[in-house]
Amino acid sequence: MYQLTHSIFLAGTDTGVGKTHVGCQLLRQAHANGQQVAAWKPVAAGCELYRGQWQNDDALALQNAAGNWQSYSEVNPLALPLAASPHIAAEQAGRPIEIEELAEKFRLLQQRCSLVLVEGAGGWLAPVSATQTMADLAIALQLPVILVVAIRLGCLNHAQLTAKAILDSGLPLQGWIANCIEPDMAQAQENIDWLEQQLPCPMVQLLERETK
Repeated sequence: MYQLTHSIFLAGTDTGVGKTHVGCQLLRQAHANGQQVAAWKPVAAGCELYRGQWQNDDALALQNAAGNWQSYSEVNPLALPLAASPHIAAEQAGRPIEIEELAEKFRLLQQRCSLVLVEGAGGWLAPVSATQTMADLAIALQLPVILVVAIRLGCLNHAQLTAKAILDSGLPLQGWIANCIEPDMAQAQENIDWLEQQLPCPMVQLLERETK
């Protein structure tokens, strides 16, 4: 089990690869070890109104996994109702995503808790505006990156492209996590073995899903 020893940015090869599932695993493990770790999902698109506050299921899961010591708005400062690409959801909500504003919120959170798990939205280059992407937020935070790779058809290409983009950004790619979201996938182990040989960082964890 990968141990959180410093703040990280949890990126994914795409949307729906299990970043939140992985993030919750890491947070629960840290909490069980007696560590106080802050969960931070700066942008969440696809929220429901609950007692006058827009909330996202993934952000709630992260909040719970971290031990529920943070308020919801601290975990997820920008909750957007529409389940769409962040830049589209932000435009419809009339709430532009400002990278520096979010980076300042992150710095304030780090003053309360030096160990923060940050979960991005969508894939590495998911747009947050007409000119910026989720990668720009990661660069502003200057955190090492852990890449979540969903082991499924297409993962070899997606993982290599994302790893290259992360390294091209100048951020350290500390490791990758294989998330076996399709238990019955043929040649899953062969795909994992290939990625272990090709990706420019170690596999730090393997998460397997049980067959239903």
